[in-house]
Amino acid sequence: MAHSTNYRYLSPSSRIFAGRALSNNLSSEVRRIGAKRVMILSSYSVAQTTNLVTQVQELLGDNYAGSYTNARKESPRKLVEEGVEFTKNLNPDLIVVIGGGSAVVTCRAITILVGEGVSLDDIYTKHFPEGPPEVSRLTKPKIPNFLVLTTPTNGADRGGAAIYDDNPPHRKEIFDPKTRPSTIFLDRDALLTAPFELYRDTSTTTVAGTINALLNTELSPFSLTDYRQSLELCMEYLPKLFKDPNDGDARLQLAAAALLANRAAQASYNSNVQGENTGLGRQLRYKYPHIGQGLASITNVQTELKINQKVNSSVIANIGKIMGLSQGSASDYEFAGDTINYLTDFIAGIGFPTRLRDMSVDKKDFEEIAKLDISEPAFGQGAGRVKDLSRMMEILEMAW
Repeated sequence: MAHSTNYRYLSPSSRIFAGRALSNNLSSEVRRIGAKRVMILSSYSVAQTTNLVTQVQELLGDNYAGSYTNARKESPRKLVEEGVEFTKNLNPDLIVVIGGGSAVVTCRAITILVGEGVSLDDIYTKHFPEGPPEVSRLTKPKIPNFLVLTTPTNGADRGGAAIYDDNPPHRKEIFDPKTRPSTIFLDRDALLTAPFELYRDTSTTTVAGTINALLNTELSPFSLTDYRQSLELCMEYLPKLFKDPNDGDARLQLAAAALLANRAAQASYNSNVQGENTGLGRQLRYKYPHIGQGLASITNVQTELKINQKVNSSVIANIGKIMGLSQGSASDYEFAGDTINYLTDFIAGIGFPTRLRDMSVDKKDFEEIAKLDISEPAFGQGAGRVKDLSRMMEILEMAW
């Protein structure tokens, strides 16, 4: 695989603690940044089903100021704005987030809106049929945050947030690099609180994102190394998680894999990926709440690998080698096909369906899904984004 010699690589400055991370390090990290009024922000499910909020509250002691525990899947606008008002009233100098991607994104959205003192409608990224998106440059200070992760998320160390709005465009993106976390805790006991089904789904999100990124033909050696290690960890430890959902080592390694992919992604937004791409994974999870992000994303990736097998045969073949497959005398095109089939078997092997028909997706919804995806571009989509309705319908049929 060729490595780019003209690149930008960002290595975020977050401190990462793993193992008995909370009890050994939370108090000292709070003291390090001089925080006195610490707010806890957690997902609703974490607050209802675990003792993590109470545990963190006890570790914070006199520095604890209050808790907002209503972060939900997809970070709905109504709840984000509810959290904004809560945070304004509490006036914390640090937020400790407990949960997975939804809690993390909700925190970033809240800190941006609190810091800027404006409405979401004033600052979300505007996309246009032609030309680059219009991204608001946000300059005001933001409340620092720590993350206590309960699931893997490759969106932990980022500066952006995507909020779901009932009014179109449904996905509203805001960005400020000052919202990156100061410290990330991969605590074994915290990671063991997440249900197996959720942990499998979020880990599969890492697989999907890493494979999609590895299609980039101009990755720097730094990003390529991060992505490669991330995929290797996922391929090794996802089956172990499936075999034993309480395998703490597997959970820690899968969480680390997500952070590696997260770090690599900081330098690969403007990717050089050939062929067609869609946002159908996002539309599937918006339309069908029972389909998690991981399943939706890997379904999308598998479909895009198939439709781009010819144009991307050499890079798909390289992904197969990272997965541990041997090409032998097969051509790149043939080996790309073997890689796609291996990925399908791998996903089935961890208990996931691999066809839309097995996910309770209704073919009657295809046209609605296709039209929504065409009308809602996203940051970093690339020049190959499918915009033709008939082609989008063909792709959905292929995934059926």
